[in-house]
Amino acid sequence: MDLLNTALPALAEAAGIIATPSTFLYLCLGVVVGLCVGVLPGLGGIAGLSLVLPFVYGLDTASGLALMIGLVAVIPTSDTFASVLLGIPGSAASQATVLDGFPLSSQGHAARALSAAFMSSLFGGLFGAVVLSVFILVARPLVLSFGVPELLLLTILGFSMVSVLSGRSPLKGLIAVALGMIVASIGEAPAEGSQRMTFGNWYLQDGLTLVIVGLGIFAIPEILGLLREDKPISKSGGLGSGWFEGIRDWWQNKWLSIRCATIGVIVGVIPGLGGAVVDWIAYGHTVQTTKDRSRFGKGEIRGVIGPESSNNAKEGGGLVPTLLFGVPGSGAMAVFLAGMVLLGIEAGPAMMRQELPLTYSIVWSLAIANVVGAGLAIAFSGGIARLTTIPFPLFAPFLLIVISFTAFQSGRTMWDLVALVCVGILGIMLKRFDWPRPAFLIGFVLASQAEVYTYQATQIATVRHTIGGWSAALGYLLSPVGICILIVIAGSLWLAMRNKPQGDDDTPPFGSRTAPLIFAVFVAAVLAFAMFDSMGLSSFIDQIFPIAVSALGLLAAFVLIWQVSRNAESPSLHFDAEAAETLPPRSIWQGLFWIVGLVGMIASLGFAIGATLFVSLFLIFRANVRWYKAVFGGLVGAGLVVGLSELLGRDLPQSIIPIFQHSFFGS
Repeated sequence: MDLLNTALPALAEAAGIIATPSTFLYLCLGVVVGLCVGVLPGLGGIAGLSLVLPFVYGLDTASGLALMIGLVAVIPTSDTFASVLLGIPGSAASQATVLDGFPLSSQGHAARALSAAFMSSLFGGLFGAVVLSVFILVARPLVLSFGVPELLLLTILGFSMVSVLSGRSPLKGLIAVALGMIVASIGEAPAEGSQRMTFGNWYLQDGLTLVIVGLGIFAIPEILGLLREDKPISKSGGLGSGWFEGIRDWWQNKWLSIRCATIGVIVGVIPGLGGAVVDWIAYGHTVQTTKDRSRFGKGEIRGVIGPESSNNAKEGGGLVPTLLFGVPGSGAMAVFLAGMVLLGIEAGPAMMRQELPLTYSIVWSLAIANVVGAGLAIAFSGGIARLTTIPFPLFAPFLLIVISFTAFQSGRTMWDLVALVCVGILGIMLKRFDWPRPAFLIGFVLASQAEVYTYQATQIATVRHTIGGWSAALGYLLSPVGICILIVIAGSLWLAMRNKPQGDDDTPPFGSRTAPLIFAVFVAAVLAFAMFDSMGLSSFIDQIFPIAVSALGLLAAFVLIWQVSRNAESPSLHFDAEAAETLPPRSIWQGLFWIVGLVGMIASLGFAIGATLFVSLFLIFRANVRWYKAVFGGLVGAGLVVGLSELLGRDLPQSIIPIFQHSFFGS
């Protein structure tokens, strides 16, 4: 009762703050900026908040907070456009939506997918706001109860989703997650700083970023697949007529939406997990709790509702550690904290005690922004969807230069683009041979924190064992919270085993065993190299994790190779998309040639000249556009990206040729 007596007046006063015309105007401005940023694949909340930080300074406190919250709240809503309509993850938190949202769009059900996604996003955002309002008063003991062992168990819970996302071959899923973890271990080890698998290259010392890996594993293969077909993205030429059907789908799956929104809040509360994993956990839960799993990956509407409910709810959860303890729950929250400093606010318990109405104005901002954002997203859906009626060869070059610009922001070096091409080739191979790319990405995302938490938990448990014996060590590792998480993990695995994948309606393509066998041998060779490279490290702490992961993956790879070489007719093992009779004769490698050409042109001439030349040549020779229209398109496309870089304060790739390095066009 005391909590209600404290909260209700603060909520009422906060509503008055938001109702101030200037504050509400800045909230709406933040929503509009967030929608624009979210539509562009790969930018996300960090870029959007970086854009508005210079304008935050000098605003009054309430308006500045409303501007930032409005932007952060709607990016998980607007990034749905790219995931559903283009098949490209709009951000790290919308990757799982691609798996079923894009097939629905390709089948002419884009309106159904978008309306279900927007309803789920709206509900998830409001759910997160409600939970945040409660957490502000009562969450401190709960958050403090999560120690290193509990964080490790939450990471293992993320890995348990691999059993669900492995498609027809769980063995391939196990190897894929091991491969993702090995790729994530490239660079400086977190414990003692040993260099792992860097080949003496300075760029690899910091490892590969999630932006590079996400774009390479998902975006590049999908773009090249669409480019190969030479037709519009949407087969129906529009959104379809399923707006009310999507709303009805959400209502029929409202309990799924509630469960996934809860997952989003919980993951958001834990610092460090954030958007990179929340949608995969929600997607895995969605598949686990569905009796007929044969439609997932082909256009199952539940595969849209689950992750979209969670990724908006996580923003409310992410604000909990940010506001209560001043600990950012994600990269975007770190930038948000910087904005609070510019406004003269210090997040933490003192803010809870002294500025409770202002704190609750953030809750109101979060709720209102989700409502306004969902409404605007629906209103602009028709115009944005018309992009999908354009023949893809006309659209592809502009998309590729945006992706190259986004990838370059990872490290601001040409090696970012080289890494994008290399990871893209791996993504093409994984897709061709039906290796689960979500499993690979889960391994990549969770590997570093799994290693750190394992090391920390082991060290602390060892000390406690030395002082108090096994009972003290086990008491530390298996707390009540940890036991609850273990029960959830066990239940997750049980559901995965109970709901085994059913047979597919369509016979998957498979031909000669040679190509799948060669790729399996290549993956085994990578894992073997990782093991031997790690054995050469001087630090046992730095070598044990990659050795253990590569050994497990290598064992599974040997089993797969043995099965492929012996089993003559197994679609799950011998799947090869290139054996499909329906594929167009144009090779996917022709599209890769254009991507390599783009990287070469940018490296030689700088971004502005290189991108202009690339778009012009692509439109002339690949899309059969008249030369003067192609040149105009190249100038407009490159000019827009250059203008965007200036607006965001981002760098552009410079030419490696000295004469172009410091010119206007080469900068």
